[in-house]
Amino acid sequence: MATLLYIESSPRKQRSHSIKVAEAFLASYRRAHPDDRIDRLDLWQESLPRFDGDMLNAKYSIMHGENPSAAERTAWTEVERLFKRFDAADKYVFSVPMWNFGLPYVLKHYIDVITQPGLAWSFDPASGSYSGLVHGKVTAIYASGGAYHAGSGAEAFDLQKPALENWLAFIGLTDITRIVVAGTLAGPAAAKATDDASAEAARVAAGF
Repeated sequence: MATLLYIESSPRKQRSHSIKVAEAFLASYRRAHPDDRIDRLDLWQESLPRFDGDMLNAKYSIMHGENPSAAERTAWTEVERLFKRFDAADKYVFSVPMWNFGLPYVLKHYIDVITQPGLAWSFDPASGSYSGLVHGKVTAIYASGGAYHAGSGAEAFDLQKPALENWLAFIGLTDITRIVVAGTLAGPAAAKATDDASAEAARVAAGF
């Protein structure tokens, strides 16, 4: 039995195009993989900690090979709790709306909390190289009000997909399938774009 972690980053819920496509993915996945476990993580319902004070100092103590203080160790347990849930998955699905050409701040907050030395990545001083420590495969579902595909003339504005996929690769997740619903502000055409992306999501999920 595998575990699929679904990470939701839109607060719009029933009005969200990225969530609608993700729900089509999950419904198909359940049919194809009835014995697998789906863990749903709604970042708008999760109490993410501020990454400062003792928690931040704990990170640098670990990076510099020092022993964190008692207060730092206590703060670090919350980072470990959140990362453990993330790392327990075998497969990942992200539903990601575009905010100001990039990621919703709640998703960036989550990334900043769990992307830690000794958990998500390691560093080899001898070679000067970083290694990702997370394993699995990913489906990333992106929604955007405009179109930013190659040839659109707006490619440079798309900071959404590079931000997520560069981070995924950094922590070791390089097997990424991309599903895009674009033009969600385009009136009637938006419904068709969402339906087409939902159909694609259902196909991908069956073999995921």
